[in-house]
Amino acid sequence: MSRKNQTLGEFIIENQGEFQYSSGELSRLINSIRLAAKVVNHQVNKAGLVDITGTAGETNIQGEDQQKLDVMANETFISTLTNRNIVCGIASEENDDFITIQGQGEDHNNKYVLLMDPLDGSSNIDVNVSVGTIFSIYRRITPAGTPVKLEDFLQPGREQVAAGYIIYGTSTMLVYTTGHGVNGFTLNPAIGTFYLSHPNMTFSEMGPIYSVNEGNYVHFPEGVKKYIKYCQEEGEGRPYTSRYIGSLVSDIHRNMIKGGIYIYPKSSRAQNGKLRLLYECNPMAFITEQAGGKASDGFTRILDIKPKELHERVPFFCGSKLMVEKAEEFMSNE
Repeated sequence: MSRKNQTLGEFIIENQGEFQYSSGELSRLINSIRLAAKVVNHQVNKAGLVDITGTAGETNIQGEDQQKLDVMANETFISTLTNRNIVCGIASEENDDFITIQGQGEDHNNKYVLLMDPLDGSSNIDVNVSVGTIFSIYRRITPAGTPVKLEDFLQPGREQVAAGYIIYGTSTMLVYTTGHGVNGFTLNPAIGTFYLSHPNMTFSEMGPIYSVNEGNYVHFPEGVKKYIKYCQEEGEGRPYTSRYIGSLVSDIHRNMIKGGIYIYPKSSRAQNGKLRLLYECNPMAFITEQAGGKASDGFTRILDIKPKELHERVPFFCGSKLMVEKAEEFMSNE
């Protein structure tokens, strides 16, 4: 029985029997993510004191300027997971291709691959706004003991065995699910331990908040424009409050706690949307559904989409169930 103020380590041990393939490997993987998160948290919290803000002078596969902290977080998670010989492959938003981890010896039989956005919202670091890490874990589908292949990563989101995010803000939290609800753990920086602070996190069916970058309004599809106008009208608990941070982790985290919908639709400037299916949308959709919410591309359940490439982008509607369904209604009418 989970209890508040239980440590993350205790929680993992107590609940590892819920994993479909309980061998301790997934537990060790979550523990490794916890370790890397503490290292990244330490770096983020001294960002104004040392030269790790600003751009790194490179662009990633998305064509976006890499921030120095993007590079640092990416290297931290990759090295932590590689050195502890826990996963057989890693795919990152910051890397062109996936990384094969061979392990040591011929008996390398690690079963899991990890996909991640190592530092979501990193452009906000320079202005001291919350950022986060997003991760997604799948059981490989190619034979154990062989190098991973692209097909191990291009699985529908419904095949995830675990997903979560770390938010680096006024406090640092690790929120994750293994398909048995969502739980949040807050870091006590004095002793470096995560404690269960938000057990059984859930979305309310309706909420008071809509989150969308209204600066792109003129580029949105007609259905999204009409839904935004609906959110602003009087009636049935409306108008809703507009809240948009520009950091996916922060926006989803707030809406899960307070109730609301997050929207990043396609537009005339981004025909497939901007968010990445594998690194952002799938893990957030898994967490959202486990918390009683809903996630779609405006028409289709996110977790049912079969990925075609590592860096595929999709429109994203995510949050309180009835709010997402209302947005889908406006989309289907157009």
